Amino acid sequence: MAAIGFVLLVALLLASSAAACDRCVHQSKVAFFSKAQALQSGACGYGSLATGFNDGRIAAAAPSIYKDGAGCGACFQIRCDDKKICSKEGATVVVTDRNHDNATDFVLSSRAFAAMANNGMGPQLLKLGLANVQYRRVACDYKKKKMAVRVEESSQKPHYLAIKLLYQGGQTQIGAIDVAKVGSPNWNFMGRRNYGAVWDTSRVPEGALQLRFVVTAGFDGKMYWAKSVLPADWINGAIYDSGIQITDIAQEACVICDDGTWKH
Repeated sequence: MAAIGFVLLVALLLASSAAACDRCVHQSKVAFFSKAQALQSGACGYGSLATGFNDGRIAAAAPSIYKDGAGCGACFQIRCDDKKICSKEGATVVVTDRNHDNATDFVLSSRAFAAMANNGMGPQLLKLGLANVQYRRVACDYKKKKMAVRVEESSQKPHYLAIKLLYQGGQTQIGAIDVAKVGSPNWNFMGRRNYGAVWDTSRVPEGALQLRFVVTAGFDGKMYWAKSVLPADWINGAIYDSGIQITDIAQEACVICDDGTWKH
């Protein structure tokens, strides 16, 4: 039964992934928030932690990229088109919020917006306020940092556990999380993504907890096993090292743009 569920889940993940074609190069416009605090109340639920991601180069993304929260933590390379001001490398941003402005695919932090410019040209780019861009999804690279799990303040031991995933590497999408007592073969499905990057369950095993993550990987799915994440005395608001990092890249069936080539 579990195997059938895994296969169905992978199929759904791959269908969703193929429809999005994240790694294709897209053209759009981006704006920026004048104050970083605007992204601290983001739909992903990162709160004040968001401004510490990626040196503050973060973004609110359109619904097609946000994907009801599945896009939270995804990384995108964005290049602006003005060759006099903009660099070829552009800026890499982390999605931390949902963008409700239909005129742009992203609204960036001012630091991310300025990072698209050539050296010394950031202030000039910021003066434009709006920029024509190309963008594509890229793998998140947190160097030696492992993926972390934060216990949300809404958790109520021992009846309810809500967690938030931080520093997720690679270019994948988490489709499911299982939880079990450390050393036990009896796994409980966490049930659902509550919102954004937050997952929760009312079936909380006693003792120290291990987690399993089902992610898109290659043209298939893959399971990551964090064998000891939360101690028996886990507390709300604490951040725990998962001991693992996701490095896979999901391969999408984007035949038209599989090479991911920039348009100019």
